[in-house]
Amino acid sequence: MKTLTFALSLIRHGETQYNKDGLLQSFTSGLQQAEAAGCYLKDVECSNVFSSNMLRAQQTVQTIMKHNRSCSGLQLVCDPLLKEKSFGIAEGRLVQDVREMAEAAGQSFPGFTPPKGETQEQVWRWRPVAVEGGLSSCLSVISSIMQTSSSSNPLSTSPAEGRADEGVRGFPVHALVITHGAHMCMAVRFLVEELGCSLPPGSDKEHVFALSPNTGLSRFLLTVRRAEGRFALSAIRCVFVHRKGGAFKSRS
Repeated sequence: MKTLTFALSLIRHGETQYNKDGLLQSFTSGLQQAEAAGCYLKDVECSNVFSSNMLRAQQTVQTIMKHNRSCSGLQLVCDPLLKEKSFGIAEGRLVQDVREMAEAAGQSFPGFTPPKGETQEQVWRWRPVAVEGGLSSCLSVISSIMQTSSSSNPLSTSPAEGRADEGVRGFPVHALVITHGAHMCMAVRFLVEELGCSLPPGSDKEHVFALSPNTGLSRFLLTVRRAEGRFALSAIRCVFVHRKGGAFKSRS
């Protein structure tokens, strides 16, 4: 039975003016943040790139791909399932306003759903489809590697903590996914709570499940096995979550 481990890196889109002002959503990209993320990731090998079909995510991913040396020949896949959740009547309003709406309703934030917004149940129902769909899109690459490999890929020694290629050096399959804050929260929860992802030493779920900062980077390693023509997940672990800020200024 052959196994192969591949990497999944999730990045939240660059800051918008709405994010900066404490509002919910807009379409103006944080180009400087995207440039910094692109420079940080420039030498990290990627085999697949996915993005939300919303403008702010596409602007971020295009900037990152412009800097990355392995992305010149890759096709960007824009998936509407990766778009931000709907905040209903709260879109364009201050985040603090929504917190107060949640408090008045006796509910917690960010679990609160404003009127006409997308509920957590609705998010849970179809957001995992996007995660699984992205993984499925990598299977053709994984399949071809397994067909030409006699054994599982060796796990290389992880580079020093903080390096852009931490945990992924030598991996033939590395999917980069650019999406939105609420979607990342749901994706991380799905990986941890539904797929049993192990967390980095010393981490806590409050931090792991928190809203990612703009261009925050989270990375996961997934091991799949192939038997009788089918793939099955055999292991998954988180390398790091919500990496941001000073790390992007360091050398990759």
